[in-house]
Amino acid sequence: MEQTKKYIMITLLLIMLILLTKVNTTNSAIKKPVIIVNFDVPVDIGSSDMMQRALTIAQSYNASAIVIVMNTPGGYLSDMINIVNIIEEANKSGIPTYTYVPPNSLAASAGSYIAMATNQIIMGTGSEIGPSTPIVVGGSQLEQNHTEDAMISFMQSLAQKWGRNTTAATNMVLYDIAYTSSQAYQYHLINGISDSLSSALQSWNLTNNPQIHISEDFYEQFLSAISNSTVDGILMTLGFLAILLDLYHPTIFLTVIGIIAIIAGLVGAEIISASLLGITLIIIGAAIMLIELKLGHGFALMAGTIVSALGIYFMAEGIPFISTGVPNGYISQLEITGVGAVGIVAGLYIRWIAGPLRKKEKLAGPESLIGKKGVVISPLNPEGEVKVEGIVWKAICESCTANQGEMVEVLRIEGLKLIVKKIESK
Repeated sequence: MEQTKKYIMITLLLIMLILLTKVNTTNSAIKKPVIIVNFDVPVDIGSSDMMQRALTIAQSYNASAIVIVMNTPGGYLSDMINIVNIIEEANKSGIPTYTYVPPNSLAASAGSYIAMATNQIIMGTGSEIGPSTPIVVGGSQLEQNHTEDAMISFMQSLAQKWGRNTTAATNMVLYDIAYTSSQAYQYHLINGISDSLSSALQSWNLTNNPQIHISEDFYEQFLSAISNSTVDGILMTLGFLAILLDLYHPTIFLTVIGIIAIIAGLVGAEIISASLLGITLIIIGAAIMLIELKLGHGFALMAGTIVSALGIYFMAEGIPFISTGVPNGYISQLEITGVGAVGIVAGLYIRWIAGPLRKKEKLAGPESLIGKKGVVISPLNPEGEVKVEGIVWKAICESCTANQGEMVEVLRIEGLKLIVKKIESK
């Protein structure tokens, strides 16, 4: 009996060992996911938020790696530094970060620093990395030199951390050089050349890992849109213009749109720390536009729009960029010119159409009675009736009384009643 019990116990132990072995084999077969970040966007607050979200997801899944699929022209220096810090945080969490630049794509300007901060870089044929020289828009030569020197040291430290060629990396900043994939591999700036993401993942031993793809969501796209100084200036200017036009043709709709545009522009300007000079000029332009309500000839609106367009031009002043396309470039100047053109067209519309219509409405409507004289039909004590230009109106004598036959002058109109004052007889 005792012998039988021993055999049963041994058998149960063997079964448990087999089950535990199967569980461990199954767990080892389940690989941790790899986070694929679609970085085909400028380097700005939107893409910075996207990278922070990617890190949060990677940490929650204990991901095996973050892979940045990059095609960017660059962007803001401050957001580039934020993203580099996010990459360093990922490494501290034990999550390596890799950069893959697909064929004919760019890791330009701020993108080159982000790529250089990652554990490894693989590029496709026809792709480029760099140039990496920072630009302080509207800044002095001293500001430009200080920023450039800081970025040279920063690029060198990133290259040195991962054992890359610091001289070649420095040249991207110092001489504004861009390297092709073959040159970058030759100068030991990258780790390989591959024409597909799948082969790049194979190089990093991530082929069989489940993938989680991340792109900018709607909120991050909105942040990216308003983190452009030219867009912010245009939003504010067109917002003021919409409100002014709504005062000529009251609809409320244009006023609501105008207020939303102004708020979005101000929020964007705050995000990028836009030039105070530019914002001030836009506000002055708006004030000049509002004078149009008094003048009504269209010229004030045109002048205000031109002043605001000048403000848009100065909005980016002093902001450091590392980008192939910075504000006040050719496209931005076309956009600013377009705003000025819209203002001129709106001014001509007010001068030739809206203004004359408004004057006719005043001449034909009840407002035309203001300042006119009438005779009292029934005593005003203080309310009664008066006849003005052959029409009998209900009237109220303001701080006075008037008898039948006495003369009064119309001060204003409240609803369907005239507010009048008594004309003292000489």
